Amino acid sequence: MPGTINGGKKAADTNKKKYGKDFYARIGAAGGKKGTTGGFAANRDLARLAGAKGGRISRRRKAVAVEQVVTADVTAPVVSQDDVTLAA
Repeated sequence: MPGTINGGKKAADTNKKKYGKDFYARIGAAGGKKGTTGGFAANRDLARLAGAKGGRISRRRKAVAVEQVVTADVTAPVVSQDDVTLAA
């Protein structure tokens, strides 16, 4: 049954019987403790350079300032010629 779900379950049961119920927790913890890279927290200059590089090749467009143009005085009513002739 190798390579099947049932085979995997049997292998896990065998490992737990041989090495204890916490076998998978122990091997997972050992793998996590062996890491030595540290990521960007270990090297702030590298993080700054990577961020700058990402900013240069960004796919986002630059923000454009939107100008608000007022074309008419909103306090004065707009009267057209048709309004004058209809009122007469």
